[in-house]
Amino acid sequence: MLAILIGLTIGIGLPIQTSINSRLRTSVGSPFVASGVSFTVGTLFLAVMTLLLDHSLGFSATLFSSQPLWIWLGGFFGVIYLTGNILLFPKLGSVQTVIMPVLGQILMGLLVDDFGWFGSQRNPLTVVRVLGAGLVLLGVICTVALSTWLANHHGTTTVKNASGLWFWRLAGVVTGMLSATQTAINGHLGTVLHSSLKAALVSFFVGMVALIVIVLISRTKLQLTTPAGQHNPWWMWVGGLIGALYVLGNVVLVPLVGTGLAVVIVLVGLMAGSLLIDQFGWLGAKRHPITVVQIVGLLIMIVGVALIRLF
Repeated sequence: MLAILIGLTIGIGLPIQTSINSRLRTSVGSPFVASGVSFTVGTLFLAVMTLLLDHSLGFSATLFSSQPLWIWLGGFFGVIYLTGNILLFPKLGSVQTVIMPVLGQILMGLLVDDFGWFGSQRNPLTVVRVLGAGLVLLGVICTVALSTWLANHHGTTTVKNASGLWFWRLAGVVTGMLSATQTAINGHLGTVLHSSLKAALVSFFVGMVALIVIVLISRTKLQLTTPAGQHNPWWMWVGGLIGALYVLGNVVLVPLVGTGLAVVIVLVGLMAGSLLIDQFGWLGAKRHPITVVQIVGLLIMIVGVALIRLF
C-alpha cells in the first residue's frame, strides 16, 4: 500500500511540475530561465539528500576516461525534456503535454530494450510488447485525434491551426524519446557510481550548467515581472523540488515493487494529475474539460503500458 501511495503521489507531481514551471516562465519571460531555476532548485535539494544518505558528493575522476561520453549526457536530454514541456503546455494543454511525451517514451523504451543501447540489458520485442505499443498508439489516437474530430463534428470547437498543433505533438513525442534516453543513461550511470541518487544529482547538475551556458550565450534578459492583475505566487519556485522528489520517489519505489509495476503506478498518477489540472484549471492553467473519449483513450494507454512493462 505504501508503494502505491508513493507511486501515485510522484506521478501526480509530474504534470503539476509542468504547470508550475509554465507559470514561472510567465514571470521570468524565458523557458530557459524557468528551466534553469527548476534545475538549480532540484540540484540543491538532491545535493542535500545525497549528503544525508550517501555522505559524499564526489566520485573518481577516472570515470571521465574509462566511460563513454554519452554517460554524462542525461542532463542535457533532461533540459530538452523539461524546457520542451514548458513550451508545449500552453499549446497543447496538460493532458496532451503528458500524452505525446509518453508515446515517445514508449517507442524509445522499446528500441533501447530491443537493442540494449546505453548499457541496458537486452529485452527483445515480443508479440505481447508489440500489442502493448499498439494499444498505446490507439490510446493516443482516441485521446487526441478522435476527441478533436468529434468536437469538430458536433461544432463545439474550431481548430484554427491543425498543422501547427501536430507540429507541437510531434515535438512532444521527440522530447519523450529523449526522456527515455535520459532514463537509460542515468540507469547506467547509477550502476557505475553505485548510487542512483548520485546519478540523479549528476544529471541535474549537468542540466543546470547547460542552462546557465545557454542563458549566457543567448544573452537572455534576467527579469521578474508580475502579470497584469496577478501576483507571483510562492509555489512557482518549487517545480525543481517536485522534480527532485520524483527522482527520489523512484529510487525508493523501484526496489519495493520492481521497475515494471513502478512505471504503471506512476503513469496512473501522472494521468490522474493531468486530468485534474485540465478539468479544474489548477495553478493558473487554462481549463480544458475532459471528455469521455479522452478518459477511454487514457485507460487504453495504461493497459498498453502495463503490457509493455510487465510482460
